[in-house]
Amino acid sequence: MAILVTGGAGYIGSVAVDDLKARGEDVVVVDNLVYGHREAIDADIPFYQGNIGDRDLLDRIFAEHDIESCMHFSAYAYVGESVEEPKKYFDNNYVQTLALLDALLANGVKRFVFSSTCASFGEPQYLPIDESHPQSPTNPYGWTKFMVERTLSAYQAAYGLDFVVLRYFNAAGATARRGEDHSPETHLIPLALFAASGRIPHVSIFGDDYDTPDGTAIRDYIHVSDLSSAHMAALDHLRAGKNPEFINLGNGNGYSVKEVIRTAERVTQRPIKAVIAPRRAGDPSKLVANAAKAREILGWQPQLPTLEAIIESAWSWHNANTAGYSGSDRK
Repeated sequence: MAILVTGGAGYIGSVAVDDLKARGEDVVVVDNLVYGHREAIDADIPFYQGNIGDRDLLDRIFAEHDIESCMHFSAYAYVGESVEEPKKYFDNNYVQTLALLDALLANGVKRFVFSSTCASFGEPQYLPIDESHPQSPTNPYGWTKFMVERTLSAYQAAYGLDFVVLRYFNAAGATARRGEDHSPETHLIPLALFAASGRIPHVSIFGDDYDTPDGTAIRDYIHVSDLSSAHMAALDHLRAGKNPEFINLGNGNGYSVKEVIRTAERVTQRPIKAVIAPRRAGDPSKLVANAAKAREILGWQPQLPTLEAIIESAWSWHNANTAGYSGSDRK
């Protein structure tokens, strides 16, 4: 029996694949490699390149492997791009996920772990954000994830599809083997590290007029390995026959953009030039998680909760992989 991991060649998916393999699980990966890297998947892992909405490809996977559960990481996740190209996001993140769900059900697979996002909440009404907080996304990316969440509830009621929805706050950091290698890179921590190492001339601060202590947006950063461990716990939860759940994943601490840059300067011991730029469309001012439910339901606890530890791990990975997975220049 195998676990199907969609988007398994991506940043978070590849870490989960490593952790599943370390647990002795059989793993099958499907990824279209638009943003993922074939080099992030070990050669002994069955790999299929293609879209999750390709029913012929999915039928081939089910014919060749005995799939018992699915972890779904496959999504486009650039907030600004989703505002500019909503059709791309609704098609890839929602329409193709529907096709995946239908294929899973047609093949008797009824355990589903879904990578969702704090972007489904929109501008917070209170902090920290718990699972009962109203959801009103401010960008199409958040809407696509919210729509999948609602679909999962309907599919569970109608078809018995059991699920755990994991709402990430800001994924960051690296393991010894896996790190962020996006093109383009839009995440603050790797960009700050690129500026520290001279790969880019500066890091942009998108807006310094938010209603926050220093005027820059506040986010809750969570280490990628802690996100992965929550997926392992969610899989165990479903295998134990427990109820479907919606669960927030974060550290419960918010850091402003300026605080992240200052911390990166301390970790790297290098100056980082920052330039103020206009706000990005769809960016909420503050996002901080209440992750008490994850501890209660999944027995989950972050092992690398500090911003310093998160940035240190990313700095180590980028220094060891200066050209990323592909070996090309990422300047």
